[in-house]
Amino acid sequence: MNICVIGSGYVGLVTGSCFANCGNNVTCLDIDKNRIKSLKKGKIDIYEPGLSDIVERNFNAKRLKFTTNYKEAIENAEIIFLAVSTPPNSDGSANLDYIKNATMELSKYINNYKIIVTKSTVPIGTTYLIKNLIKSQTDKEFDVASNPEFLKEGSAINDFMFPDRIVIGVESIKAEKILKELYEPFMRKEDKLVSVDIQSSEISKYACNAMLATRISFINEIANLCEEVGANITSVRRIMSQDQRIGRHFIFPGLGYGGSCFPKDIKALIGIAKENKVDLSICEAVNNVNDQQRQRFFNKIKDYFKDLNNKRFAIWGLSFKPNTDDIREAPSIDIIKNLIHDGAKINAHDPVAIGNFKELIKDDIDYFSNSYDTLKGCDALIIHTEWNEYRQPNFNRIKKLLKNPIIFDGRNLYNEQKLSDLGFFYTNIGFYPSDDK
Repeated sequence: MNICVIGSGYVGLVTGSCFANCGNNVTCLDIDKNRIKSLKKGKIDIYEPGLSDIVERNFNAKRLKFTTNYKEAIENAEIIFLAVSTPPNSDGSANLDYIKNATMELSKYINNYKIIVTKSTVPIGTTYLIKNLIKSQTDKEFDVASNPEFLKEGSAINDFMFPDRIVIGVESIKAEKILKELYEPFMRKEDKLVSVDIQSSEISKYACNAMLATRISFINEIANLCEEVGANITSVRRIMSQDQRIGRHFIFPGLGYGGSCFPKDIKALIGIAKENKVDLSICEAVNNVNDQQRQRFFNKIKDYFKDLNNKRFAIWGLSFKPNTDDIREAPSIDIIKNLIHDGAKINAHDPVAIGNFKELIKDDIDYFSNSYDTLKGCDALIIHTEWNEYRQPNFNRIKKLLKNPIIFDGRNLYNEQKLSDLGFFYTNIGFYPSDDK
């Protein structure tokens, strides 16, 4: 099939390259001329394992093209995916300006039957808004559909190629048939396509993310309670996860969720509910708990040292999760800003996210390419992200490099008894600290 994907960011580039990898002819369209120029040269400004390889392979095979030319991309396409950004407004609602602008522009070049599909996460009713905008511009035949993405940063290629489910929201049998044919290569072992009405498709992404965020905030609240009563959250989690009704996913205590989806989608869902006079008190609590979790972790550091002025801290991990350079809504941002505000000095390391973090905070942080180099002369080590390379470090080396053998672990990477035996003060999420100061 001939496909156009409007928006060549994270979702658009993964979507386009994976469709091309199955033999389709895909044109990725973006108004950012510099981005398109870079993509044509094989330069990708997104860190996602496997993405560069699949883009390069399909670009060289001429199944994947990049352009800023709407006319060329739209006229040749049978299916058009809208994968543009929907950033939050100041009140948390989704900003649809990019969606509207792209829709008005593509409407000019509809020359025969096409399916326009919303791939971006959008509020309920957006697909019909798109339909009405196009109808106001052309009398050519077209259908609209909703096809939310369920990609996890760090495993997006695998998620797309081997999906748990494929959701399409449609209102015509013709569009359903064509989209089902498009997705057949991804369902060779099992029919995973769920075809529903458009509104149900649109809300499904929000509902899924809200449930996962709820699990994260819930386990963090239980972890906080464990600290106060002397229980061990690892033991509690193990018991919970063996209940088949609960399972083991998304019940890891830590610093809370971040990234481009959960924070934005929770706030957007709350906004949608308010517009429709529905009280989403659970979602509001989930959001509040997530914000408080970061502050609680910072308070642990401040309570230990009392005065943070001129203390120097080594930071391991800046991205909101491992295997991505995404720092959007990362817990590290709030904690580091609080430390700097209270007069602390920062040494920081992250395998891939330093460049993005420098754009946010350049002058107040010393960045290091080697994780151990961050430790020299520091008063403590603080862990924000559970990168694999942090999981089994040389603790004797850490102890020698740090001014004090102190670790504040926001991701529960280490065994507290082992650290205590090695002479560390070690505290994480959901445990008593290994030693009272």
